Amino acid sequence: MHSAAASSGLKLASVSLSLGTRQLLTIDETIPQGCVLTLMGESGSGKSSLLDFIAGFLAPAFTAEGKIVLNGRDITDTPPQNRRTGLMFQSPLLFPHMTVLGNLLFALPAKGLTASQRRAEAEAALTEVGLEGLGERDPATLSGGQQTRAALMRLILAQPEALLLDEPFSSLDRARRQETRELVFSIARQRNLPVLLVTHDPEDAEAAGGSVITL
Repeated sequence: MHSAAASSGLKLASVSLSLGTRQLLTIDETIPQGCVLTLMGESGSGKSSLLDFIAGFLAPAFTAEGKIVLNGRDITDTPPQNRRTGLMFQSPLLFPHMTVLGNLLFALPAKGLTASQRRAEAEAALTEVGLEGLGERDPATLSGGQQTRAALMRLILAQPEALLLDEPFSSLDRARRQETRELVFSIARQRNLPVLLVTHDPEDAEAAGGSVITL
């Protein structure tokens, strides 16, 4: 009998990426819910392109084979907006024309919630990451660490089923980096999300605490 546990998590089934005639990587891994798989390797090894493939944004210059299965759903050919994957980049990419709270409200599904309920949920998310009272601020006035935390909660409020992290701590200073790493991985575990982390930093991999693949 096919158990729920067997179908949960993010499964990369015989996935390979190529650029022209050059094969960049092959991977056949399952990331259980609440766990982190870290990918390390030189620039150009295909790490970020793998995240793009999983999220549905692979550039046309690349070709990919294999299947992506998320919690039992084959999402290989699913439109990006329906995949339920959350992608974080090196830069927080908060919308500059919105307040911090407006950024979170943008991500929060409107279905079934009143405007006041949506606002309360977004404000609770800010409080969860130590940004209470900063909702009306311009994102540009936040520190780098604060912007990363706001971007994380914007991502979480969109209700992803997996997190894809592309060097999300690299722009932070050393002190903020450790604090932010711990926060991101803690929230992912609390929400039982499988996480695929791309990084050059061995300390990121150590903090993630999961398996590490070096390309």
